[in-house]
Amino acid sequence: MSAEQIVAYPSPEEYLIRERKAKHRSEYENGEMIVMAGASYEHNLIVTNLSGELRLRLKKSPCTPLSQDMRVAISYRKYYYPDVVIVCDKPEFVDNQLDTLLNPIVVVEVLSPSTENRDRKTKLRSYRAVETIQEIVFVSQELPLLEVYRRGVTGWTLHDYEGLDAVLTLSSVNCEVPLSEIYDRMDFDLPPKNA
Repeated sequence: MSAEQIVAYPSPEEYLIRERKAKHRSEYENGEMIVMAGASYEHNLIVTNLSGELRLRLKKSPCTPLSQDMRVAISYRKYYYPDVVIVCDKPEFVDNQLDTLLNPIVVVEVLSPSTENRDRKTKLRSYRAVETIQEIVFVSQELPLLEVYRRGVTGWTLHDYEGLDAVLTLSSVNCEVPLSEIYDRMDFDLPPKNA
C-alpha cells in the first residue's frame, strides 16, 4: 500500500461503525484510524496471483483464502486488513456483520516501501500475539523473496524462500505454492516503484 494517513477516533466500537460506512479502508490501532492508500499494479498482481493459487490448492481442504477486504481483529484495540488471510474450518467473527475475522491461521502482507516498516515491526508483533495465527508471510515486490514466520512449540522461526525456483511452504494449511506462480507476470528488470 502507499502512504498512510492517521486520524484519531475515540473507541474501537466507533471505528467499526465509521469503517463500515467509509468509502476507503482504514486500519485501527489503539485509538488511531490509519487510512489505507491505494496499491500499485505490482502489489495487486502479487495479491491476485497468490490468492488464486491458494484457492486452487486449498479447494479440497477445510481452509479458505480471503483477500484484502477481510478485516482481522487482532485485539479489542487493533484491526488490520492483511493482503491475504487464510481461515480454516468455521470462521469466527466479531459480530453478525461477518466482516471482521477472529480466527485467521495465516496472514500475508505484500511489502511496500511506504508500509514495510510498520508491517515488519508493529504488525508482526501484533500478529504474533494472536493465538490462532500459525504463519505470517511477508512478500517482497522488488525481488522474488518471501519470509515466513512460523509458530512452533518453542516459539517463532523465520524461513526464507528466494528465487523463482523456490516453493513456498505453508505448513499450517498443508500447502505449497511455487514462487514462479506468485510472481507470474512480474518484471524484475524494471526499477522498483514507490508503492
